[in-house]
Amino acid sequence: MKGSIMNRQLQFIFNPSELGAGTRGASLGPEAIRAAARAQNSTLFSEYPVYTLPNRNDLLDRPTNFPYAKRIDGVLQIFEGIKTQVKEAIDSGMFPLIIAGDHSSAGGTMAGLKLAYPGKRLGVLWIDAHADLHSPYTTPSGNIHGMPIATALGVDQSDLQKNNLDLTTMQYWNQLKSHSLKPADLIYIGVRDVEEEEIHAMKQLNLRNYTVKELRDRGLQTCIDEISEKLQACDIVYVSFDVDSMDPSETSYGTGTPVPMGISFDEAKSILTSMSKLNNLACMELVEVNPCLDNEKNKMAERSFELINSLVKSLK
Repeated sequence: MKGSIMNRQLQFIFNPSELGAGTRGASLGPEAIRAAARAQNSTLFSEYPVYTLPNRNDLLDRPTNFPYAKRIDGVLQIFEGIKTQVKEAIDSGMFPLIIAGDHSSAGGTMAGLKLAYPGKRLGVLWIDAHADLHSPYTTPSGNIHGMPIATALGVDQSDLQKNNLDLTTMQYWNQLKSHSLKPADLIYIGVRDVEEEEIHAMKQLNLRNYTVKELRDRGLQTCIDEISEKLQACDIVYVSFDVDSMDPSETSYGTGTPVPMGISFDEAKSILTSMSKLNNLACMELVEVNPCLDNEKNKMAERSFELINSLVKSLK
């Protein structure tokens, strides 16, 4: 492995893209988090290098030509950008901590990790209210932030196809599929809002989901220890945290697809700081803060900054 976390410098990667989201405003999430830091007189984002990726949010100003994979042409560009930057960061001895708009680009993050660590076994902890297992063949919305796990696994669920795709969409979709992840090496936490096609895929692929109820019934630390042990079997680990994994009644509704009955802020903090101690950790990511939807001013960004700040302290 290219150096453990203990001897790599942190690099923030800001990815202000919202092409994959169904609501507008997630592209403002990274800067809302930075604003929350400034409001607290924090110097965190001046203490480490920050790289901001270019975006193609201009595509939101025109109709999409791909109803079952909206703006997939632009999403592919974002995928390539984050893939390249993740690899460059790791090759330069950095530890990438990504703060992104919508979750669609996470497929590019995983592709970048496999590019940086060819032949290595990737383990993924996906903390999210959603399974993100749709494809253009099954999606009810066409929003690609519901598809990143499918891109990493390289699955279509064509046996449950309900959308007829044009050739260009199929070609773009095949370019997004990285086959960077195996089902046995994916662990979910907090998934609770899934469609029939995703339920089918989770059963078919035997995917593990630690529900909120299980975390509380068995004990959070017991589950964290079990998850850590499973991830330690992989060569490298990527942790992706969607803020909609948290209960909106405790945080806020400042995210694109809030779902009730999520994990608490304290549970999220415990999970993330515990995962930061893994010696095979390669990358972490926080996504889907949307200040335009926040019913409590900038509270979701403020809570997200608290998580990031505690995470950085834990990573030192």
